[in-house]
Amino acid sequence: MVNELRLLVENAVFFVIATAFLAITGWAWRYVDPFDLPKPLPGWFKYWFGSVQVLGIVPPLIALVWAIWRSEPAVWMVFAAYFALLGLQILSELLTLKQLHSVVWVMVPYLYVPYRLWQLYEGIELTAGRPGLAWIQLILAAEIVVWGINYLLDLAQLPRLFRWQ
Repeated sequence: MVNELRLLVENAVFFVIATAFLAITGWAWRYVDPFDLPKPLPGWFKYWFGSVQVLGIVPPLIALVWAIWRSEPAVWMVFAAYFALLGLQILSELLTLKQLHSVVWVMVPYLYVPYRLWQLYEGIELTAGRPGLAWIQLILAAEIVVWGINYLLDLAQLPRLFRWQ
């Protein structure tokens, strides 16, 4: 129960800090020209984006459903927090890009994805030493690889997003 409460507090604190940072940055940059995604999107983008959606949602969702069904609170707390912050990231991205047209949109994944990697690592630590949860640890490790690659691809896109030569 202590670990689950710690996870809840830790994730809430991250969300408050990330949201405050994005709000303050958005206010500081309020006079910057409105931001829109560069068009056209590269051909490989749909494969990258689709792969991250499928690999980032389906295996963790299976693990979450299993954890709820098997009453594994540490496991379902890890995956519930994962999905909560993934949803909040998507909401932040939609709000900053579609509603506010703010360049702050570019910063959202650079805050959330490293924290997601930390969440997944913490999940591995919380399930360590429990042989029946080895497959959960494999999912967590695979998600670290998926989101790590996603983060590197995000970094590689910075010049294009900011329309640098």
